[in-house]
Amino acid sequence: MRVDEFDFDLPEERIALRPASPRDSARLLVVRPGVQLEDRNVGDLPQLLRVGDVLVFNDTKVIPVQLHGVRRREGATAEVSVTLIERIDDSSWWALAKPGRRLAPGDRIRFGHEGRVCLLGTLEATVEEKLSDGRIRLAFGFHGAYLDEAIQALGDAPLPPYIASRRAADEQDREDYQTIYATEDGAVAAPTAGLHFTPRLLEEIRARGISVEFLTLHVGPGTFLPVKAEHTSGHRMHAERGAIESDAAERLNTVREAGGRIVAVGTTSLRLLETATDEAGRVQPFDGTTEIFITPGYRFRAVDLLITNFHLPRSTLFMLVTAFAGLETMKRAYAHAIEAGYRFYSYGDACLIHPERG
Repeated sequence: MRVDEFDFDLPEERIALRPASPRDSARLLVVRPGVQLEDRNVGDLPQLLRVGDVLVFNDTKVIPVQLHGVRRREGATAEVSVTLIERIDDSSWWALAKPGRRLAPGDRIRFGHEGRVCLLGTLEATVEEKLSDGRIRLAFGFHGAYLDEAIQALGDAPLPPYIASRRAADEQDREDYQTIYATEDGAVAAPTAGLHFTPRLLEEIRARGISVEFLTLHVGPGTFLPVKAEHTSGHRMHAERGAIESDAAERLNTVREAGGRIVAVGTTSLRLLETATDEAGRVQPFDGTTEIFITPGYRFRAVDLLITNFHLPRSTLFMLVTAFAGLETMKRAYAHAIEAGYRFYSYGDACLIHPERG
C-alpha cells in the first residue's frame, strides 16, 4: 500500500506534553468496526472486558539514555546531546548525537549534570566510529554495572522527538515515562499504552476475574523513525529483542481454549505475541528478536483486542491499528478523537480497539 494512504492532519495542540493525572483518568475511545464510537475513560476498562479475558503487558523498563555533555577536541569544546540506542558490549553503545556534525572519531565527550553525583561526578566516552546513517559508537570509561550506574545517575528519560522538540525532559519524566510494572531494563522508549495503568486499576481488573500476564519486548529507537519509503513494501523494521516465558505462553493458550480473549496492552505486546504464535493460533515460548511489520492484509493469530495510544500519521504503528480494525474505521476514529479533543501520542489518551474480523 502507498504510505500516503496512512496520512492525516493533526493539530499541534492535540499532542500531549504531560500525562493525565491520575494515570487511569485518561480518556479511552472504544472502537468497534461498524459500530458507533464510544467515549469512555481508562478507568472503565474492567467493565469493558469480560470475565476470563487476559491482559498482556510489556514489562520492559526504560533506561534514562538521554545524556548531555561537552565534546573536547584539541582544546575546543562544544555541547552535544546523545541518545544511547543499542548496547554493543560491557563498555560500548551505539548512539545518536545532536548535533551530529560536531562529532568525529577520536573525540572525547564528558557527560554530567550539575547536582548529580556519579562516582567521580562525570562519565567520559570516546567516539570510536561514525556511520553514514548518523549512528556513532561510543566507548565509555566505565564498564558493566559501573557504567549502568553512571547512566542511571546522569541520564534523562528519552522523550519522543515530538515532545522533546517542545520542552526539555525533567525529573518528573523519570517517573511519568515508565510503567508501574516495569522490571526488565533495556528499552529506549516506553510501551506507552501501559502508562495508563495504576495499582488500583490492576486490582479492579483482577477482582473482576480478568487475568494479567507479562512478556518483554525492549522497545528500540525504530518506534520513532518515520517511514521514508513511498510504499509499505519498501520499509524495513528495526529488530527488537523480546521474550515470552513458557509458563506464560501456556496460560495464554489456556485462556483462549476456555473462550477468553487475549487483550494486548500496546502495539509492542501485540507484535511479540504475533511473532511467537504459530499458524494454529497457539502462543509459543520465545526468546529472540522480531522485525515483524504489520500492515493491512495481515491475518492476526494471537490478539483479540488491542489497547493502544493515538499514533503519528504515516507511522508503522498507525499502519498496525488499521490492519487490526480497518483503514476507514481508524481514520473515522482518529477524526472523531481530534474533533473531541483527545490527547495524542506517548503521553496522550488511549483506544480500546476491536478487530475487523467477526
